[in-house]
Amino acid sequence: MLIDTHTHLYAEEFSEDIGHVIQNAIEADVNRLLLPDIDSSSRPGMLELHKKFPDVCLPMVGLHPTSVKNDYRSELENINKIISEYKFYGIGETGIDLYWDKTYYQEQVDSFIFHIELALKYDLPLVIHSRKSLNEVFSILKKFSHKKLKGVFHCFPGNIREAHQAIEMGFYLGIGGVVTYKNAAMAEVVKYFDLQHIVLETDAPYLTPVPFRGKRNESSYIAIIAGAISQLKNLSIQAVAEQTTANAKELFRL
Repeated sequence: MLIDTHTHLYAEEFSEDIGHVIQNAIEADVNRLLLPDIDSSSRPGMLELHKKFPDVCLPMVGLHPTSVKNDYRSELENINKIISEYKFYGIGETGIDLYWDKTYYQEQVDSFIFHIELALKYDLPLVIHSRKSLNEVFSILKKFSHKKLKGVFHCFPGNIREAHQAIEMGFYLGIGGVVTYKNAAMAEVVKYFDLQHIVLETDAPYLTPVPFRGKRNESSYIAIIAGAISQLKNLSIQAVAEQTTANAKELFRL
């Protein structure tokens, strides 16, 4: 069995054929699909998908850093309210994104700290988005080094040295379709580190692996990602599946 630890299957891109997409995943032996939250506008769709496929589509709760705007405090209040109304499997996705826009950097920092504290309060894994912001994210996490934080760096963007830092802080490395791209630093990280530090993810509908790059991503492609990792590490796909699935089960308590 394989697990997709990060997939936005409630996105508009799947509105016409979501049942077929989930069936594809199940037929590819991808039987657990973890849904990271974005914001209050997308959350109802995420929770509706969980309602339709309760044993397969498992929701998280959080505010994506690119959704942090002037109204971010009301968004955080919404999270505080809803977290006790459903079973959530993680906190996020959260973090800092300095790729698209730096206007709300301080607000992103405040939001990230809110999510860290929420993860600690509810003893849930933290799902971190760190695009062009690894140093900033590490700096904030160090302030909580005396706590027992756990989680995953989604689409880990760093090098081997930075991966060491993430692992030492108690986090897994989220590995997705980028590992199949030419000259991807992620491939070097995968070659270097043991599978016990890795979980698999698609980030569907984004970051589609080769040979489907440029098309819509979906959770069944986890099998392609596992295959790429098996080649990089000269291991069987079964070995990759067994260890990464065990990691995901432990982290998200599945």
